[in-house]
Amino acid sequence: MSADTGIRYAKDGPIARVTIDRPRVLNALDRAAHDALSAAWDDVRDDPSVRVAVLTGAGERAFCAGTDLSATGDARGLDYLTAGPPLGAGGLSLRRDLFVPVIAAVNGLALGTGFELALACDIVVAAEHAEFGFPEPRVGLMALDGAMHLLLRQVPLKQAMGLLLTGRRIGAAEARAAGLVNEVVPAGDLAAAADRWAADVLACAPLAVEATKHLVQESRDLPAWAAPRWVSHRVLRAMASEDAQEGIRAFREKRAPRWRRR
Repeated sequence: MSADTGIRYAKDGPIARVTIDRPRVLNALDRAAHDALSAAWDDVRDDPSVRVAVLTGAGERAFCAGTDLSATGDARGLDYLTAGPPLGAGGLSLRRDLFVPVIAAVNGLALGTGFELALACDIVVAAEHAEFGFPEPRVGLMALDGAMHLLLRQVPLKQAMGLLLTGRRIGAAEARAAGLVNEVVPAGDLAAAADRWAADVLACAPLAVEATKHLVQESRDLPAWAAPRWVSHRVLRAMASEDAQEGIRAFREKRAPRWRRR
């Protein structure tokens, strides 16, 4: 990623690390940042060596404080942000082609677009001081880039409406109680906690992990009677893979499996 987008992207072995680095605006996203994030997810999708991604914000104040409203003075930028990025917030919230697990390490404010990004991640670890909310109604806007779709699938209706209609914020502990966060840790332990979750993902067979995410994404929109019968080529490939046989052998031989992604 180019430095002027405010998005840092690096690979640490099988872990892709994506950092929103725009501290001057509390890591809020403008058009260039949305596009750079989307490009990063494209690379995660297309690189078979990447098995898990970790998304966080630079500094300790904000994960992502939403849309950079100061950038909407440019008409082209305003049109883009009003219409919504093509794949949703940060190129992630409306994306359906990324089967590598994404872990959010929420290090502060996750508001608007930032909350949408967290909702779009598969696992969320939050610092104790993190806050979540959709302030859009308080400035005459709505949370449209997947917020309603994602939130309604993760919390009961009344909790979702309480957030969407009021612009109120909730802390990390309340978000954890609502089922929006997997783990809450002290701020100083956040990076280590995210890496611990990443290590747990890496201990699993990569094809099985990706097929599981694909199956969850597709079957959640099916009626209950149809979901167990929905099978994709990814599921069939994982079940018939060498890794599936290796996992059984390793269990029987009481050793760690050696995954080959085939």
